[in-house]
Amino acid sequence: MHERIRKIRLIRRIQRRIRLGRWSTNERGIQLAELAIVIPIFVLLFAATAEFGRFFYEYTTLAKATRNGARYLATSKVDLQDVQAKNLVVYGNTGGTGSPMLGGLTTNHVVITARNSAGVTQTAGVPATITVEISGFQHTPLFNLGGLLRNNAFSLAIDVKPSVTMRYLLTTPLV
Repeated sequence: MHERIRKIRLIRRIQRRIRLGRWSTNERGIQLAELAIVIPIFVLLFAATAEFGRFFYEYTTLAKATRNGARYLATSKVDLQDVQAKNLVVYGNTGGTGSPMLGGLTTNHVVITARNSAGVTQTAGVPATITVEISGFQHTPLFNLGGLLRNNAFSLAIDVKPSVTMRYLLTTPLV
């Protein structure tokens, strides 16, 4: 009987190995496991690309607007409280009609600075340069990274601060 038990054990071992062999060659469900690993990475990459695109759009829009405001001021009589120039930057026209170029942008975000040839800010006389800048405007992200990570230190609300300096072209003094 001892021989018979050995034979039965050997047959059972062989059968177990065959079953394990079948189990190791079975690839059903592997695609689902790979998808579960890859999908979060792709979603994160897509979200980062979309967020960077939105930030770049806001920055270039504000940079073009400040450039237009600086051009307007470089060829006209300068008033540091120039409402028309600020309206041109925010609304795209000197009348201030319509909606702002970007949501949340107001004329309070536009700062106009006149400097002399030494680079000192001046309020009277003929300036050498005119600087138009956006101050205090924040990019509002679609995806709250701090909320996702449960840490408010990680925020994509970044200040957008384009600035343009142009040489003043007229010889008339400041108003």
